[in-house]
Amino acid sequence: MNYKDLADLIFPDAKDISYYEEKYPERNLKEGAIVTRFAPSPTGFVHIGGLYQSVIAKKLANQTEGVFFLRIEDTDQKREVENAIKDIVTSLKDFGLEPDEGMISETEGKGNYGPYKQSERKEIYQAYAKYLIEQGKAYPCFCTPEEGEEIRAKQEAAKIRPGYYGVWAKCRNVTVEEAIERIKNGEKYIVRFKSPGREDRKIKHHDAIKGNVDFPENDQDIVIIKADGLPTYHFAHAVDDHLMRTTLVIRGDEWLSSVPLHLQLFHELGFKAPKYAHIAPIMKNDNGNKRKLSKRKDAEAAVSYYEEEGIPEEAVKEYLLNIANSNFENWRRANKDKSIDEFELQLNKMSVSGALFDMVKLLDIGKTVISRYTAEKVYDEAKKWAERHDEELNKMLEDKEYALKVFGIERGNKKPRKDIAKWSDVKENIEYMYDDVFYSKKRDYPYQVISDKEKIKKILDLYIEKYYNDNDDKDTWFEKIKELAGEMGYAKEVKEFKANPDKYEAHVGDVSTVLRVALTSRTNTPDMYEIMKILGKDRIKERFEKGI
Repeated sequence: MNYKDLADLIFPDAKDISYYEEKYPERNLKEGAIVTRFAPSPTGFVHIGGLYQSVIAKKLANQTEGVFFLRIEDTDQKREVENAIKDIVTSLKDFGLEPDEGMISETEGKGNYGPYKQSERKEIYQAYAKYLIEQGKAYPCFCTPEEGEEIRAKQEAAKIRPGYYGVWAKCRNVTVEEAIERIKNGEKYIVRFKSPGREDRKIKHHDAIKGNVDFPENDQDIVIIKADGLPTYHFAHAVDDHLMRTTLVIRGDEWLSSVPLHLQLFHELGFKAPKYAHIAPIMKNDNGNKRKLSKRKDAEAAVSYYEEEGIPEEAVKEYLLNIANSNFENWRRANKDKSIDEFELQLNKMSVSGALFDMVKLLDIGKTVISRYTAEKVYDEAKKWAERHDEELNKMLEDKEYALKVFGIERGNKKPRKDIAKWSDVKENIEYMYDDVFYSKKRDYPYQVISDKEKIKKILDLYIEKYYNDNDDKDTWFEKIKELAGEMGYAKEVKEFKANPDKYEAHVGDVSTVLRVALTSRTNTPDMYEIMKILGKDRIKERFEKGI
């Protein structure tokens, strides 16, 4: 009896690995092309950290003319959450991160290196597990869960490293004959990797982000095939990244300690290992303490949060690139109108410690991103968001022609308006332009320096009766407000007021504030001239009457 007999008994139908090596050949890509992947487990919503990995993975693949693919790691089927795969696929699509290959729905994949769902690759893993058994590098383990607990308890009592290794690896030295006999007798078993490592030896590894790191060798005989015939994560990822020809594995730095095991698996399987890049997690400031963004505690940890709030996908991606490479901010400043696709991301410029999540910064980027949009794009995006999340705003935007005029205020000029950071801000920022909404709510009119009711009435009446003209250009319009200020005995120029503060009660800016507040019930709005042009004389007059 030999290892081959044992392997044939355990996996009688498994193909020879040469079949898969041929089926999934080296990719025909140019030199230096990077093949990356996003490989989440469908165990809940997509975390912003997963999106961060995907932004980096897709960017590096694109800028080297490589491939970015989506693989679903669903071998732990007890933890799988309903609709999680759909959520993963949708989240990538919502952020313009569609994979070149891999899963494109819950059931479909595209590309020649599939299936891209691990639960559908069982026979592939079994072929490679069979190969390891034939080589004497893996073995059946008959230890029951109770025996496993017993081993762990003894290790804890003796205060030594937990795990299945060395003298604790009870089934490692079971002979082939005994193993065959026990299997034929119907004993349950799992398959373990026979580690050639020793904990007192070190391995040196170069991580694409962390740099040079040393680890003790792996000496654990990990499970590679579970009782249900499916592989564990460690084994599946090695087989998949080899056959899918991944060249760079980008993942969270909680996996850094697994590097010795993963490199060992690649080596023992006869594969060339990919490069690894371990990303520091996105952190949160919690009362002065830094902690990881948590699925349980932080709404912004879920990728769905950004869609619900209406933060543009472009802003989220820009923010994540900002975290990834500190030189992105200067690049963006120098290249205001360029697509982020033109920015070259560099792994060696990534921080080794976790960046703090900064919502203020993200919303600031959101304002800048939306300020660059045309009125048409603002309308399309706001409407799309409103259809899903805000019935009142959706109704307001039914008249597209009017909405385009509203969104066109202060847009496309040198200093475009920056009052909208996210689509959920839109209603609040435009509602005063809609009479139904404007008159349906109780309004406060926060008049400032000029607060006397009679003077306010006189300013509004004078403006309508004497100074308003529909055909005035902006300069003429403002000159007339200066004239109105003069007629009221106020300074026509702000600098004149500052030079003689005792002479004047108010200045032209204060008159403008009266007009603005009466018109919109706000002290701060985009360009008042453009607002008046859209409202027209009758609506302005009605607003003024209500504003007194």
